[in-house]
Amino acid sequence: MTSTTARHLAADTGGRADVLCEVRWHGRGGQGAISSAAILALAAYRGGWQGVTSAPSFGAERRGSPVTASTRLSSAPIRIFSQVVCPDIAVVLDDTLLDVAQAAVGVKPGGWLVVNTRQAAAALGIDGTLRVATVDATGIALAHGLFAAGSVMVNTTMLGAVARAASIVSMAHIETALAEKFVPPTLEKNIACARLAYESTRL
Repeated sequence: MTSTTARHLAADTGGRADVLCEVRWHGRGGQGAISSAAILALAAYRGGWQGVTSAPSFGAERRGSPVTASTRLSSAPIRIFSQVVCPDIAVVLDDTLLDVAQAAVGVKPGGWLVVNTRQAAAALGIDGTLRVATVDATGIALAHGLFAAGSVMVNTTMLGAVARAASIVSMAHIETALAEKFVPPTLEKNIACARLAYESTRL
């Protein structure tokens, strides 16, 4: 694990040697929540985490219907493969899922809720025990023409917001992971959107 990552984790976990970070992704079918869960795992591995896993939820994944995915990051090998129920971080690709899918439910006190929204955090009605990060990922993706199958894609943009809020991976490692998943010119668009989200995320 890189020294920078280790320092962030020590700060967030009271200095414990063994660290497990659980991330739950909330999106709608076609938004790429499952892909982002996997890209985050890859970025974390490149950043020095020893154990990483990602997994989709099981069930209907029709376009537009709520879906979830899980990412686990650990300083040691992982032998847990169930869905994340009580995450340290919940990433919400569509702010309507805060009500429709109860995306904030189960997040650990002091955990992060990272939301794609144009609203201020105070307007979201989130439990005061959570830390909230917001970014207009939809606006960023639209401005850069980041579309797939006719839909605006915010999933990779939100990776930048996660890097900014939770400090579990660096932007450099997010970009490395994106480079392993995309080719030009799509790669450049995804990196530009993730960088802009990193810079504009409100904490």
